[in-house]
Amino acid sequence: MTLPENDTSRLDAISAAATEVAAQNVADLLAMAICHGPDEPALIVCDKRSWLNVVLTEAYRQALPDATFIDFDEVTPDTVLAAFAELPAGSLVVLIQSTSFRLEAFRIRIELFKRGLKVIEHVHLSRMPGVQGLHYIASLAYDPAYYRGVGHALKARIDSARHGMVDSGGEQLVFASPFESAKLNIGDYRGMNNIGGQFPLGEVFTEAQDLEAVNGRVRIFVFGDTHFMVNRPDTPITLIIEKGRVTGTENATPEFTAMLEIIRAHEGEVWVRELGFGMNRAFSREQLVNDIGTYERMCGIHLSLGAKHGVYTKPQFKRKDARYHVDIFAVTEAVYLDDERVYADGAWTVEPVALN
Repeated sequence: MTLPENDTSRLDAISAAATEVAAQNVADLLAMAICHGPDEPALIVCDKRSWLNVVLTEAYRQALPDATFIDFDEVTPDTVLAAFAELPAGSLVVLIQSTSFRLEAFRIRIELFKRGLKVIEHVHLSRMPGVQGLHYIASLAYDPAYYRGVGHALKARIDSARHGMVDSGGEQLVFASPFESAKLNIGDYRGMNNIGGQFPLGEVFTEAQDLEAVNGRVRIFVFGDTHFMVNRPDTPITLIIEKGRVTGTENATPEFTAMLEIIRAHEGEVWVRELGFGMNRAFSREQLVNDIGTYERMCGIHLSLGAKHGVYTKPQFKRKDARYHVDIFAVTEAVYLDDERVYADGAWTVEPVALN
């Protein structure tokens, strides 16, 4: 089907504007988060299966004019692996993927990190069509004063807190326990072995040291379905949580109930584990993207259902038996750490830590 000329022109104009914004956001990420200059070695592996892929690829061409570009669909896997092998340590690899590149048993990001390479991974871009692509491009904007200042301030509050509470509009979920040492995904790689990861950025996460000290009720407006896509019920679902397990629901949809039944069938009960403090202001209750791994950065609180959490070990879980980690997103009206309110009116309210 051929678009009318005026529609084609409009799409070209949108693409040009989107590319301009994406190029600026990518340049800022490279300079301020990855600390990689345009004259340093870089390899971009991409495909052209979605509009967002094409826009991001062009954005990187503008930000890294001397980089090597490989179209994943036009070469063999051995060609890609050989290109990786030729890169000296400290080089940058960018993966722009409509789905997720498969190179047999080669775990791309982990293996690249082992070689001392920096990695920026954009995945499942084909899941975010139309205006969602614009949300994704906006999510790549990097404000170091916000991400690092607020991110480190949240970590300090989390690590020192004796308890916490999430208010999801009249329902309260209480964490009557200190928290595990919070982890940061804020584009600050100082002191870390690896530079980069899956983008966009914007999350501080933890969980209760004592999972059985989590009790109360929480309203959720989105959950991850079995295809790792955002599922948004018409009415928020209320979860009833006792001693860290989901013991009941209100307004649950058949899809959500089925997901709980899958977890129970394999794990016996449904645990609540991760407590995520999403920071990316490009995503909200109103501005969503379909890919659950991307939407996880949404500014607000998300939790995980299921026993699986690779970052924190707990004695009651054996790694081989913990199979599920399903992200759910709370209606976030307020968040308290000890007696300090750290979230209000859709934003984190802690005083940012001064940048070094």
